[in-house]
Amino acid sequence: MRIIAPSFEILDEINGEEMLKKIERIGRVCYKSEARITEDSAAKFITNIIQSGHGSVLEHEKISVRIICDRGVTHEIVRHRIASYSQESTRYCNYANEKFGSELTFIKPLFWAEDSEEYKCWKETMQKIEDAYNYLMERGAKPQEARSILPNSLKTEIIVTMNLREWRHFFQLRTSHRSHPQMREVACAILEEFQKRIPVVFDDIKYE
Repeated sequence: MRIIAPSFEILDEINGEEMLKKIERIGRVCYKSEARITEDSAAKFITNIIQSGHGSVLEHEKISVRIICDRGVTHEIVRHRIASYSQESTRYCNYANEKFGSELTFIKPLFWAEDSEEYKCWKETMQKIEDAYNYLMERGAKPQEARSILPNSLKTEIIVTMNLREWRHFFQLRTSHRSHPQMREVACAILEEFQKRIPVVFDDIKYE
């Protein structure tokens, strides 16, 4: 049994300044104001676009992210409609196989300290699930049958592709304190990286 922290990887080579310039060139078609484009006009234009609610212009740029998290979190991620998803399949992945180290991998819950009784209970339960999964596979069960005992804490991998407008919506919902703690853990980390790489587009989304 392995226990790991959630993580993510941005799959695109991001040039934030060029993204802004492309969005400005496209957005100014709406107003036929292309003549006002200068070397440094994109940031102000996109700030105004966001403030005015003209978010459709942001849909012309997209980003793909590989997210490693628990399956419970992915159940929330895939509720976002305007996106493309490719996710590790428990129907076809045989975790008793050497390819997976012949073990299950679980995402560590951030809300319990490792020396707490709650964490001890969780860890012992995950071990029992791994033992039962391997037993079923040894008995000839198919992965799609044995998966019926797998928990939300199971590690999964999902590729998420959204346009910038939908990423904004995703962060506005999923970095909120009303969001599930493990969903928020992933979303805040991705937002922080987006804010470093892409000027203006995500600067107004605050989290603590």
